[in-house]
Amino acid sequence: MKTILVTGGAGFIGSHLTERLLAAGHRVLVVDDESTGRAANLSAVMGHERLEWIPGSIADEGLIAELIARADDVYHLAAAVGVALIAKEPIATIERNVEPTQRILALLDERHRAGHAVRFFLASTSEVYGKNPKSIWTEEDDLVFGPTTKARWSYGCSKAIDEFLCLGYRRQSGLPVVIGRFFNVVGPRQTGAYGMVLPRFVTAALKREPLQVHDDGQQIRCFAHVSDVVGAVIALTERAESAGQIYNIGSDAPVTILELAKRVLARTGSLSQIDFQSYHDAYDKDFEDIRRRVPDLSKLRAAIGFRPQYDLDAIIDQVAQQGV
Repeated sequence: MKTILVTGGAGFIGSHLTERLLAAGHRVLVVDDESTGRAANLSAVMGHERLEWIPGSIADEGLIAELIARADDVYHLAAAVGVALIAKEPIATIERNVEPTQRILALLDERHRAGHAVRFFLASTSEVYGKNPKSIWTEEDDLVFGPTTKARWSYGCSKAIDEFLCLGYRRQSGLPVVIGRFFNVVGPRQTGAYGMVLPRFVTAALKREPLQVHDDGQQIRCFAHVSDVVGAVIALTERAESAGQIYNIGSDAPVTILELAKRVLARTGSLSQIDFQSYHDAYDKDFEDIRRRVPDLSKLRAAIGFRPQYDLDAIIDQVAQQGV
């Protein structure tokens, strides 16, 4: 039995990861300030004898030092999330994503140099690719960001700094770090409050309200079930050969946002209409979007034999069963 720290463990992905680690027989320390996560996400395991729930912030230096000192593995998922939040609070986005990651890595490096190698997983994002024009993105592709006058690029830039920090510690001291770039992870417990498109659509369909599609709806995305993603995260972190590597994690089955809206209506039997909304009205006047976001999963498949268990229809059905 290992003691595993999950930052952001009361969030959407973090809560599913926590449940999986407990099921595997580990002791899990969860720290979350509930800024975007919520303790209710852990209701199925709250009170578990091997779960320690710590409501607090990873910006608390004393708290994070105490937790790192106890951990055998660290899964770092705490971060600013959601396009709507990023557009509204770019300063908080940068502060939440960079400073705590640097502090955690420095603490892990101290333990590593003292002979205690703690494996570290960084939850990164497909946003680091920016607006790279390639149709399918591989882990070695260039990062192409827009201008600093466009707030939405602050998220991708801050997560890219996190990646550079991880790889810097790997290069300089051999710290066992693994980086996963998430592509549109969806499933039960995800909220549409911060702009996530699938829960927004499902909630609107179930309430018989219009589904708000941004721009022309021809943006292309791939949606992966959180259970498939969490399985990949654990497998990669526990695999020694993954140390120092970056992996795209998600689905590689593309769908337009307009088609997604139509499939939600079909799967839920809703008679809701589809309305189109400009980015200006949805976010702000200088918002830029990415037209196509599709990962190459070859590296992930070669590493762990990744095969998703959920297709898009099954995901929609499960999210709809969660209700509003």
